[in-house]
Amino acid sequence: MSRVHSFALGGLRCHTLETGIQHLDGGAMFGVVPKPLWERRIAPDTRNRIPLAMRCLLIEHPDGLVLVDTGLGNKEDPRFHEIYGIENAGQGGRTGLEDAIREAGHEPDAVRWVINTHLHFDHAGGNTWIERDPDGRPVAAARPSFPSASYVVQRGELEYARHTNERTRASYLPDNFDPVDAAGRWQLLDGEGMILPGISARLTPGHVPHHQSILVESGGEGLCFLADVMPTRHHLPLPWIMGYDLEPLRTLESKRRLHQEAMASGWWLCFEHDPEVVMGRLREGDRGVELGEQVAAPGSSDGP
Repeated sequence: MSRVHSFALGGLRCHTLETGIQHLDGGAMFGVVPKPLWERRIAPDTRNRIPLAMRCLLIEHPDGLVLVDTGLGNKEDPRFHEIYGIENAGQGGRTGLEDAIREAGHEPDAVRWVINTHLHFDHAGGNTWIERDPDGRPVAAARPSFPSASYVVQRGELEYARHTNERTRASYLPDNFDPVDAAGRWQLLDGEGMILPGISARLTPGHVPHHQSILVESGGEGLCFLADVMPTRHHLPLPWIMGYDLEPLRTLESKRRLHQEAMASGWWLCFEHDPEVVMGRLREGDRGVELGEQVAAPGSSDGP
């Protein structure tokens, strides 16, 4: 099955990369929304878990290949994979991410910029990798997956990841970001602004305090890579907010702002975790904002 959807955005060539599937509790994914409502949209399994993509974005940019988020990586053990229902995370290469980059026509070593929306394990796990022996045992410490790349994240997010508590430490795993620091590869942001020409950071706090979404603009077209502010198309309604979000009322306002800007500018919204739909454009529906034009995920029967 293909892992890649390729498309032109103005003068840029872009690729969404399917790096695997995880399964998380549906109640946690939809917070205070009652199960009879959310299960009409996405059916849970017998353990009340729903499938979620781990989708990344690769941009062919004049300053070099840009990768937005990095999926899970290869460092976690079978018990971790069982708990989080990890599937299809890698075949020919170390990870599904590397497989997808190659399918898009590039070598992983060619990546020059890695932008993390935040540092949770399913968004930053592929920042680093570990070498394993034939029996699957680690033989060396984790090291950066993209040794020639600059890694970009909000300064506040890196500090937040380094100072966890009982609620946050299961999501922030030091092997995903400390080796990048040891290699001197971090380029830290302080708020919104341009990262590269046509690629900018938009602060979308709520899931975590320093969460960012990434806006790509070229030739009058725009795409916003949402990450966890709206992880799937089912989270478009303003009150449909994850139970995982640390500051849900801030998520509400982040979503309200994105709705307004996306409608006014005609942006594509790219969903990191929707297993069926890669991206779509907003329109006004009978019950408010809804997803109109859609692009189905590779291998999916859903879509327009």
